[in-house]
Amino acid sequence: MRSRRGHGLWAAGLLAALACQPPAGVGPVAGPEDEGEPAVEAADTVPEAAPEPAEVEPTWPGSRRVVGRPGFRAVGRGGEPRVERLGAADRAGLLAALEGSLRWFEKPSSREYYPAGVITHERARASVFAFRELVERIEDPVVLAEQIHQQFDFYESVGVDGKGTVLFTGYYAPTFQASRTQAGPYRHPLYRLPPDLAVDPSTGATLGRLVNDRVVPYPTRATIESTDLLAGLELAWLADPFEVYLVHVQGSAALSLPDGSTMHVGYAGNNGHAYESVARQLVEDGKIREDQLSLDEVRAYFEANPGDLEPYLRRNPRYVFFRELEPENWPAGSLGIPVTPLRSIATDKTEFPPGGVTLVITDLQKRGGGTREFEGFMLDQDSGDAIRTPGRADIYFGIGPAAEKLAGGQHSEGKLYYLFLNDERFRAWRAQMPPLD
Repeated sequence: MRSRRGHGLWAAGLLAALACQPPAGVGPVAGPEDEGEPAVEAADTVPEAAPEPAEVEPTWPGSRRVVGRPGFRAVGRGGEPRVERLGAADRAGLLAALEGSLRWFEKPSSREYYPAGVITHERARASVFAFRELVERIEDPVVLAEQIHQQFDFYESVGVDGKGTVLFTGYYAPTFQASRTQAGPYRHPLYRLPPDLAVDPSTGATLGRLVNDRVVPYPTRATIESTDLLAGLELAWLADPFEVYLVHVQGSAALSLPDGSTMHVGYAGNNGHAYESVARQLVEDGKIREDQLSLDEVRAYFEANPGDLEPYLRRNPRYVFFRELEPENWPAGSLGIPVTPLRSIATDKTEFPPGGVTLVITDLQKRGGGTREFEGFMLDQDSGDAIRTPGRADIYFGIGPAAEKLAGGQHSEGKLYYLFLNDERFRAWRAQMPPLD
């Protein structure tokens, strides 16, 4: 998902990555953002503004965008969703996410992923710039909605069914106890990127293992874990092998070390094998009922049957490698910028334009159980190997155990829209933007 240069949060959809279940039917009729719930309720730690990221080059899973084959379509006048009831909750988070996307659009590499259908890089950048200016200037949600409808065209995801149905799952950044050295209970490693991993320099896709100037398939998880193939490349050690696996699924973690410091790790690459769902195998083997499937159920099964953990995990041939990150650049999405709770989503970048403003309409998990109807603006700032169709999107919920609970239960259908300036307003805003180098 990331190249050697990219260090992003690997959005996979916590429940969906464990279960890989597609949406089953028509999504819910979603209402306004619940003003009784904080817009950012999941993160244990939420920054007021996104920090300056390191200059890293973004990469996506697989090949680059196929120009002219986007997973979205224009919505005709009168058919766009109304946004009058969107409140100003978490304005700081929205502005932080907008600023992050604008920083990405300034990178020369961002131009390589446009045009996306009829959307040019210039129009996409101007749209984020204009949206940021409107949110900063207009506090009245009714007036803001009027300006959005006057200035922007809406584009709808075609969805999984051609009718716009999108499954929204969730992801998060876990926090675990760990050690930089193998000591005491810390016996299960996270590994650095191996030097013999061959990667496509233009896409970041894993090609295999370089052996005597030949590229051969890289060993599977089972081989890696049953041999000393990666000895000497240990980055950190955890006490629980299932926690190691969750870091692999999420692609990022904050590790609390014995000396009281925190180590931040992020995705560096993978062995090139396809992901196989552990939870799906548990369902197929009759270990867990499908209607009870959740991260808590998977965790509880392995706690009750510890002997099954290693065999099931090794059925998944995919293996993930990590790097240590500076705290100010963590957690970062695949654009190389920090992601923002409930303001950043991950999508398939062969289908959708990166960095853009989106409107998400779905049901969100609530703290304490149940769901709430949600409409909210988010920025498309991440990608994931389990998010590979226009019918999928992954919502970032934040950091730590509270975010895990919400991300692990997020599994609701809904609608996904992209907002781009109409022709008249694009010409006006383009003249106001600072030029690119």
